[in-house]
Amino acid sequence: MAIKWTIQGLLIYTALAMYVLAFVARLFRVRRAGQALYFLGFAVAGVAVVYRWWHVWHVPMQNLFEVFLCLGVLIWPISLLCRRRLGVGGVAGDMVIAAIVLFPAGLIFSAEPQQLPPALQSGLFGPHVFVYMLAYIFMAKASVQAAAQLAGKEFGEGFAETEEGTYRMVCAGFPLLTLGLVLGSVWGQQAWGDWWGWDPKELWSLASWLVYVGYLHWRYMQGRRYPRVNSVWVVVGMAVILVTLLWVNLSRLFEGLHSYAR
Repeated sequence: MAIKWTIQGLLIYTALAMYVLAFVARLFRVRRAGQALYFLGFAVAGVAVVYRWWHVWHVPMQNLFEVFLCLGVLIWPISLLCRRRLGVGGVAGDMVIAAIVLFPAGLIFSAEPQQLPPALQSGLFGPHVFVYMLAYIFMAKASVQAAAQLAGKEFGEGFAETEEGTYRMVCAGFPLLTLGLVLGSVWGQQAWGDWWGWDPKELWSLASWLVYVGYLHWRYMQGRRYPRVNSVWVVVGMAVILVTLLWVNLSRLFEGLHSYAR
């Protein structure tokens, strides 16, 4: 583990502690305190992102440290959107997701500033990575819903039942995955002169997109007749996203155009 004895590290650890305490408060049904701690965790994580941006003087989405740091900020607003607009609950699960995605930024990946490679010095850099991060949070939330359904749990509190909530999450995240692919293709043409380079990261991104295409087609054809199969589709989709985000970036087997993203 790489403990960060810096202002950046202090902000991350504070946000991480807030998320964990929010989850504990939720378990003990102290909901108002849990919600307050959840928001405070988001606010401190937001300060950490702004501090990183100021420190490196570019959009902090270059490497896995910065990506996971930003993911730790996005979960709270997406959680709020889901509750108020999509009727999807699972706030306790969202708190767990928030803590999980901040953990690698705080204790695994190096925060050493890196020079921005020429390929990333593009106006498409921020939008391309940002829409993917949004999609990943939606799909992570969907996978938690799906796992709960497979375990025989249902989220109550007046929200949509769990299988329907999973479907709504995927419907929200899938257009973002699609947009990420399109922006990446346009960016690839500008940076490397080719719309598609058969890079490992590109291939696994396409694979994750195809899994969700399969899920949506299956769900459209079969509806809720096989809810457990529906949930397995979503869990598999998240597993492929984790391969795309982590294994492809970290494994020496997948050297490619996106190797700078470690």
